[in-house]
Amino acid sequence: MKKLLIFLFAAALVAGCGVGNKTVVSGRPDMAGVIFFDDSSYSIDVNIDGKSYRVNTVKDNDFKKKRNIRKTAENMIEVKPGSHEISVRRKGRTVLTQKIFVSAGDTKVINL
Repeated sequence: MKKLLIFLFAAALVAGCGVGNKTVVSGRPDMAGVIFFDDSSYSIDVNIDGKSYRVNTVKDNDFKKKRNIRKTAENMIEVKPGSHEISVRRKGRTVLTQKIFVSAGDTKVINL
């Protein structure tokens, strides 16, 4: 019985001394997004820093009325935070060439 009491006391002492390090990570994700809006929805070819994407523009009026976040997310291009060179082509014609900067967790909205 004495050994059991000593064992329980030692176990409680060891468990009580268990000071550990806890880390809480918060903040913005290390990604950013680029979305293209226009009066109508149509397919565009986007080149960001030499990488090609094919997305649809998000119809500006529908988004404002219905707040169709799903459609916006489907047509968002994820990029790393920082400066980027963007070129947008529609039907083989360049409609936009621009240098942008996006912060971590932000979404850059570009109206065409």
